[in-house]
Amino acid sequence: MDHNKILGVVLAGGKSQRFGQDKSQVKLNGKILIDHVLSEIIDEFNEILIVANKPIKFEVSKKISMIKDFKEGLGPLGGILSAMKWVKKNNKKYKWISSFPSDTPFFTKKELKSFYESVQIKKNRLFFIKSNKTRHNIFGLWSLELIDQLETDLLKGERKVELWANSVGVNIINIKYKNNDPFFNINTKEDLDKARNMMKDD
Repeated sequence: MDHNKILGVVLAGGKSQRFGQDKSQVKLNGKILIDHVLSEIIDEFNEILIVANKPIKFEVSKKISMIKDFKEGLGPLGGILSAMKWVKKNNKKYKWISSFPSDTPFFTKKELKSFYESVQIKKNRLFFIKSNKTRHNIFGLWSLELIDQLETDLLKGERKVELWANSVGVNIINIKYKNNDPFFNINTKEDLDKARNMMKDD
């Protein structure tokens, strides 16, 4: 797969309601959560786009740009569409968007490589990861060809990633893990405590 045709996108525009504060800015093992993700993907792409609706901290790089959602309140699908619009507006040559959440500190480039090796881009326009029977709708590879359909459906009121992906046709890449799941995400303070314990176990 030609990485030059893929834009890395980190979605950090969520309200973190269950956590009680912006979880992308919470520290784990001395590093804020979003930087755990960025450090794993920074060398895999020519550019990375962060979609966030308020100023946030992250490790600065010439590769990284940050934008707001083109319209707030549309959830992760709105973030994906915002990134696609950014590609078009800036006349970028990317054909795909590879999306990542900002709250998965155990994800590594190894998992990204496994995902890409399993993707057959000529057979579909949308791919998601599934690990140990759990589907991860934010870890995705999205064709820019989906932009018009996505905008139409979003403006009609579709907000749920899973329902929309199923409607357009998504290919699920299943990856199994015996030990800690690298796709573990932090939604609550209890999840953060669990992540700290998981890091001690490594």
